[in-house]
Amino acid sequence: MGKIIKWLFYFSALAAVALIIFAYIGPFLGFDFTPKQKIINIPVELHEN
Repeated sequence: MGKIIKWLFYFSALAAVALIIFAYIGPFLGFDFTPKQKIINIPVELHEN
């Protein structure tokens, strides 16, 4: 049981490092992680007394 937990820990640590590396080299591979910007105008009606 201890070996399974140890290997799961190693695998999750390796997966986290791989995800971080992919986030940094992704734009060079053609993956763009930036959100698309869009201007949204919402009319606001102020009720002054």
